[in-house]
Amino acid sequence: MPSPNRLFAELFGTFWLVFGGCGAAVLAAGFPGFGIGFAGVALAFGLTLLTMAYAIGHISGCHINPAVTFGLWAAGRFPAREILPYVIAQVLGAILAAWLLLFIASGAPDFVLTGTGLAVNGYGEQSPGHYTLMSGLLIEVVLTFGFLVVIAGATDKRVPAGFAPIAIGLSLTLIHLIAIPVTNTSVNPARSTGPALLVGGLALQQLWLFWLAPIVGGIAGGFAYRWLAGDGSTAE
Repeated sequence: MPSPNRLFAELFGTFWLVFGGCGAAVLAAGFPGFGIGFAGVALAFGLTLLTMAYAIGHISGCHINPAVTFGLWAAGRFPAREILPYVIAQVLGAILAAWLLLFIASGAPDFVLTGTGLAVNGYGEQSPGHYTLMSGLLIEVVLTFGFLVVIAGATDKRVPAGFAPIAIGLSLTLIHLIAIPVTNTSVNPARSTGPALLVGGLALQQLWLFWLAPIVGGIAGGFAYRWLAGDGSTAE
């Protein structure tokens, strides 16, 4: 069982990711006159991960994403017995962030919680670009696969220490720049769960995809890096 401080680090780290990334999308992306747009939201997600990686990476590893936890298990970096507690902590952090974001957003006089509110993920009519289920599935698997390769490579003990958070944060920024029009970008089941639980409806019905695809991609990426790197790839 992971220690309480590690689990709290995962809870808070996921809270920071969802509150910062989804908060940028909900509160700032389309703000009249000078909204930050897709690029700003992508940067916000990358910055939340980069900052938390430096803040809690030495405590919990800063997974803050069930797909990363499963992927690092596949890469031989994380014990199977600790997966469930990590995932529970991550989902709780995401729910808390979504709840607080909803409370803050509802303070605007014209706020209405729509079916696509709180930066939920989706496909079809829930997709920003109305992309199909297959498009959403493929992009989430492929991007999570690549994300895990970056994470495993950047934290390889043979790589100079201290630079991993930069590579990982920029990778998440790139992922969002690619995928926001398709699924609103998940690559993280916890990030998808918090908003979907509060919005309900179609967002909740489509949530299965944003657990299945990232975890499949994460596990595949973890195994792929383990094979590519061979012996000696375990992070110190």
